[in-house]
Amino acid sequence: MEPWPLRHLVLRTPRLELRPDDDASLLELCELALGGVHPPEQMPFLIPWTDAEPEDMVGKIMRYHWGERAGCEPGSWGINFLVRRDGELIGSQGLYAKQFAVTREVSTGSWLGQRFQRHGFGTEMRAAVLLFAFDHLAAIQARSAAFTDNVNSLRVSEKLGYLPDGSDTAVRRGERAVETRLLLTRQRFAGFRPDWTLEVDGLDGCRGLLLGGTTTNDS
Repeated sequence: MEPWPLRHLVLRTPRLELRPDDDASLLELCELALGGVHPPEQMPFLIPWTDAEPEDMVGKIMRYHWGERAGCEPGSWGINFLVRRDGELIGSQGLYAKQFAVTREVSTGSWLGQRFQRHGFGTEMRAAVLLFAFDHLAAIQARSAAFTDNVNSLRVSEKLGYLPDGSDTAVRRGERAVETRLLLTRQRFAGFRPDWTLEVDGLDGCRGLLLGGTTTNDS
């Protein structure tokens, strides 16, 4: 019996390869984060993990990824895909679900090393996990969120067809900030799909963990 089937899962786009995180790559991910994720005067994240001192940031990143892996259960999981281009790590793309067999819903979160931004990679890696969720897991909708001043994230969502779905108020660095909630249905994504095909390997062994059961609702 395979104790951790996610280690065999691979998503491939025309330029990128996405694999679930593993311990061998986490220090590499920490090094990427320490190289910069956003300008210091900005904070795109609800949890300001990039404000930590370098030695503390490494620990936070490691514990977060370990915790996500430890919390995976059939149908309720968080997969943090490490994204590479030509073998070089460029960022992280998360895909998350709770009680997926019933909700058929996923959510996403991501970041790129600062020097890899503005090359279309953010759109491509989010499109990858959306294609995986809609086409291979039969999800019916996907959620995302971004602060109203996070122009890059909002632009990616717009390109992929997300629509506003309300807002939340948060405290960010001690000040009030508004976060826009975003929703994308499978039907709407059909009009915004990329013109390339996602390659998926290693899914069969992961189905029990990811699907967490069966459902007859295919609306």
